Amino acid sequence: MAVWFLLIVFSNGSGAQNTSLPMVESSSPLAAYSSEWNNPLYDKCNTASKALYMKDPEREVIYILNLLRVYPALFAKTVLAKYPSVSGNDNLANDQYYYQSLVKEMLSMQQAPLLYADEKCLNSAICHAKTSGNSGYTGHERKTADCGKKKYFSAECCDYGNEEPLEIVLSLLIDTDVPSLGHRRALLGSYDRIGVSIQPHKTYQYNTVLDFDY
Repeated sequence: MAVWFLLIVFSNGSGAQNTSLPMVESSSPLAAYSSEWNNPLYDKCNTASKALYMKDPEREVIYILNLLRVYPALFAKTVLAKYPSVSGNDNLANDQYYYQSLVKEMLSMQQAPLLYADEKCLNSAICHAKTSGNSGYTGHERKTADCGKKKYFSAECCDYGNEEPLEIVLSLLIDTDVPSLGHRRALLGSYDRIGVSIQPHKTYQYNTVLDFDY
């Protein structure tokens, strides 16, 4: 069972295998949902491609976030339209609020800014994901002095139980049972800097920390 946490600070400054769709050779992580995502037009969303200090799945999370932030209607018509059956979670299609409200929102929303990898946000995310994972902690409180010094974000999302980039993103984006839709608000917000760290977790097997800033 996936679990997530969100923290927003105002300042000035479990993945399923795709068995029903054909494999598509492409650098786009969304290509299996529509050949449209193979269009070179969308390559600009791969802003973390040269951020080699991050792991491949972490860079892919940023790539997916940029694709859905800049092309929300296409994401809704392709990925969200097929996700319930592809993921094996057909109940999502019947969700009268969270899933359906996400589809409706993304069909009408304006573009959000591209996110760019930021080393300060990344160091903040790495320290928290590692210490939380080692202890089995869930939440946003920094438990060590070192992590307290590295803390750097205006909004933070923590996801538990998912390993695959798209599953991490959709878990937070759908935001089931979170009435405030706080994770969704962070993922679709006006931030333009991000750090993503995916680490092992003692209780949930995996935990991901996403730290956003301006």
